[in-house]
Amino acid sequence: MKQIYTGKTKDVFELEDGSYLLKFKDDVTGENGVFDPGANTVGLTLEGAGRAGLSLTKHFFEALKEQGIPTHYIDANIDEATMTVRPATVFGKGLEVICRYRAVGSFLRRYGLYAEEGQALDAFVEVTLKDDGRQDPPISEDALDMLGILTKAEYAVLKDLTQQIGNVVKAELAKKDIELYDIKFEFGRVGEGKEIVLIDEISGGNMRAYKNGEYIEPLQLEKLMLEA
Repeated sequence: MKQIYTGKTKDVFELEDGSYLLKFKDDVTGENGVFDPGANTVGLTLEGAGRAGLSLTKHFFEALKEQGIPTHYIDANIDEATMTVRPATVFGKGLEVICRYRAVGSFLRRYGLYAEEGQALDAFVEVTLKDDGRQDPPISEDALDMLGILTKAEYAVLKDLTQQIGNVVKAELAKKDIELYDIKFEFGRVGEGKEIVLIDEISGGNMRAYKNGEYIEPLQLEKLMLEA
């Protein structure tokens, strides 16, 4: 297999049959040794984070499959920390789509004049450009369309899928009395029809989740979610 991409938290390989293999690492995003799902740098390495992230990703992708929500997921090998997926092309040079249920993190830093910390939000969807040099700037629907990154029709699909998937994850977490504050997704186009599907992962490293008002670290979230 041929390595085609080296990322912060995973590497991507192309398999002989044309599908892709994602190899999950133990690196997570953050700054100064503190985890932050919205950060654009690797902040720390947590032993077992790769397998933990993949285990939770597999759980959520299979839950989405049951509901007929389109993703790139094919299967996963937890022991090897790998996931096989359908090849997808990203929008432009990559977008991140955040679904927010409470005002925390960068949302609060930007809108703190009007928002209170922890204020409830109604599955607010925010799109940012993957651009480390410019600190992943937020971008509007109009700008996405005008810059040729995606059309307004595609944006509507993207927003709808983001809220659908966010609500599935939120409901799954609620089964363990865990509250989802926000979650970050990535999407891409697959196949000749260029269907928009969820790509990448759904793990503790992509979200902020709390139980009894206390933040849950990514590895602990995986344990709480997958314990019998």
